[in-house]
Amino acid sequence: MSTDGLWSIGELAERAGTTVKTVRYYSDRGLLPEAVRSSGGHRRYGPEALDRLVLIRSLRSLGLPVPDVERVLDRDEALEEVVSGRLRELGGQLAALRWREASLRLVRDAPAGERSERLRLVGAVPLPPDTTALARFWRRVLPARLPGRVVTAVLDSVVPTAPAEPTPAQVLAFARLHDLVSGRRLDEAEVRAARPLPDGEYRPDVLYEGLAEAYEAAWDAVRAGRGPADAGVLDGFVAAYAHALGVHDTPAFRRRLTGLLAAREGPLIVRYWKLADALFAPDEPVLGVLHHQLSTALRAEVRERTA
Repeated sequence: MSTDGLWSIGELAERAGTTVKTVRYYSDRGLLPEAVRSSGGHRRYGPEALDRLVLIRSLRSLGLPVPDVERVLDRDEALEEVVSGRLRELGGQLAALRWREASLRLVRDAPAGERSERLRLVGAVPLPPDTTALARFWRRVLPARLPGRVVTAVLDSVVPTAPAEPTPAQVLAFARLHDLVSGRRLDEAEVRAARPLPDGEYRPDVLYEGLAEAYEAAWDAVRAGRGPADAGVLDGFVAAYAHALGVHDTPAFRRRLTGLLAAREGPLIVRYWKLADALFAPDEPVLGVLHHQLSTALRAEVRERTA
């Protein structure tokens, strides 16, 4: 430091452990305060410039781009906002890396005859993976004029979250599921077959709300070790359909309902739930599985009564 207590640009760079070019760059952007200019027009810096330069380098070491550093320097309270945004960005990058690693393992370990197909499937999935295509599929399947709150609840229940740390098997299941709903054009007959009842014959809002209660009761029964075939649970499942169709729950209706349910178990929806099952967490209910178990229990009950 000279007798005036100030540093040249080279001296500041040396004290900060950086280069003159870096100091000049930040100075030109107005991030480093200059105390004065020498008689020859050279920049002179005081201790506050060193403190500011150390802060800038710390922020840059965290991966913050220069515009974000400028925001933090202009407004101290912006630091939390900027760091939170950077964490979200890194979270997405890490998720993409984990999926890419699992995808590479999937292709590496595939039988030779399946590698091309697996490459095609995983190559069609965006990274990090998102469930936009799955939600779009269900929005098409769901009946028109269904209340928004019901649509949101259904989507939350039927669209699995992409695992944060997937196994190769989960990557394959997700890729196949993504391909199922977006890899080809679904015709209207397939979409209608995926709906719970024929269009125009029931009240969709009543059915979906009733089924939500029935599935919740079935999941509680599963966790309690009773299984979804519990009599009270099955009664609630049947009641949801009866109320939606505007009829009473009678033995005749239960026989009719077994036929209606069997007709809705098309290959598209069955395939969806087989693939999705691998993507839900162990503590999450898989509605397609619960529905199948309840339908199976109903058929068994009807057969027993008929016999």
